[in-house]
Amino acid sequence: MMLALFIPIMIIVNLAEKIDKMLANEVPFLEILSYYGDFTIYFLNILFPFFLFLSVIWFTSKLANNTEVIAFLSSGVSFTRFLRPYLIGATIVCAAAFVLGTYIGPSASRDFKAFEYEYLKKKKDRETQNVYRLINDNDLIYVSSFSTKSKTGRNFTLEHIEGNELKYKLSASRIRFNPKDTTYTLNGYKKKVITPNGDILFSQRKLDTTFTFDIDDLTPVEYIAETLTTPELRRFIEKEKARGSSNISGYEVTLYKRFGLPVAAYILTIIAVAVSSMKRRGGMGINLLVGIVIACSFLFFDRIFSTMANQSDFSPLVAVWLPNVVFAILAAYLLYNAKR
Repeated sequence: MMLALFIPIMIIVNLAEKIDKMLANEVPFLEILSYYGDFTIYFLNILFPFFLFLSVIWFTSKLANNTEVIAFLSSGVSFTRFLRPYLIGATIVCAAAFVLGTYIGPSASRDFKAFEYEYLKKKKDRETQNVYRLINDNDLIYVSSFSTKSKTGRNFTLEHIEGNELKYKLSASRIRFNPKDTTYTLNGYKKKVITPNGDILFSQRKLDTTFTFDIDDLTPVEYIAETLTTPELRRFIEKEKARGSSNISGYEVTLYKRFGLPVAAYILTIIAVAVSSMKRRGGMGINLLVGIVIACSFLFFDRIFSTMANQSDFSPLVAVWLPNVVFAILAAYLLYNAKR
């Protein structure tokens, strides 16, 4: 019910905001449908603790307003026994959400971000988001833009450096990855080899070749972590640490959140039951108001600490788990008062 209420509203608001760009770029209708399918999964993966929280408050408030909670407890049912179905349900939902965030969400995120990067950003904005990566001790690669859907990059260069000297440089106006045979097609290929006797130049209209770097090395770093499954992300972080990447904290925040969000949903479920199991004079509206304030506070602190980890030396592990710890203490306090 909550998904049916919120997701269509989010889609309508997003479509109203971006339809002009879609029409201007003549985006195919099937691409738009696919985009909003990925949009739904992407935001479900991010906001499912909030949806679960509101669902529990709404359902439990209905029970409380009909004095059914009082009837349960008066008949000898303990509050712990009353809480058990919620914990079982939360366990099932959070386990499903963990699978969603680990395997399904990254695929949707990849297509969702690729669509925005390709169709919704201005050309000048795409060009400023250059991908410049050190792939090993000697080789650096660069593309001015890259589409994860078509696996195509523009203005590609590869520089091979030994010591402090540039040995050769490859360039191409366009590079495309071929998944079938894991080769790369270069259009407008040029190679400059630097020797003591002068530079040697090679050029070719089209060249199929192989490289030692992975296709993920060409993905814009601003969202690459969100497009990888959890095992792939772990390997990617280790590789980036070996390269001395400066964005390790952002990648680790993404990784830890995949474990922290299901736990957060579990904690918010307990808070929701504790807040809404008592019958209040204001009815369901007061319970929803209190619940929304708590949920927004959690999202606020989660965003603040994540930003701190991305922009400073603040520990990503602490940034992700500190809001969970604080709200777990709050959940224990509210649950204790609800039992009383």
